[in-house]
Amino acid sequence: MTKVAIFVDIQNVYYTVREAYGKNFDYNKFWAKATANRDVLAAFCYAIDRGDQKQREFQNILRAIGFNVKLKPFIQRSDGSAKGDWDVGITLDAIEYAELADVIVLVSGDGDFDILANKIRSMHGKKVEVYGVPQLTAASLMNEASEFIAIDRSLLLN
Repeated sequence: MTKVAIFVDIQNVYYTVREAYGKNFDYNKFWAKATANRDVLAAFCYAIDRGDQKQREFQNILRAIGFNVKLKPFIQRSDGSAKGDWDVGITLDAIEYAELADVIVLVSGDGDFDILANKIRSMHGKKVEVYGVPQLTAASLMNEASEFIAIDRSLLLN
């Protein structure tokens, strides 16, 4: 059976899906599609922790589906800007699992991951599936993916 490792950039998915469709991503539908007839080695969702109840409930739903939820604290800078992304953490975890998995699934439209996709394909010889909102996913990331899978209405909550 094909071994898969899944990495979901929650902030990116949340904002791109909302901007494009005005709806929310359906993690259950995604899980069913990405894991069909596959052995799941690991599945991570990366999020920023603001500590509110609704967010904790959402994280528990993700855990019930089968995701390991990794959290970073929300950092508000003195100038009013905020910091909180998981690019380095996602990259390190994906490289680690590239040794073990046949397929790496990355859910993000962030062009910063194009180098990661290229490395996993060229250095490890593994397939990289990228899920993203087509009009909001970096062309460089789509080009480096083995397969780009559009987040469309079939992967949204009704």
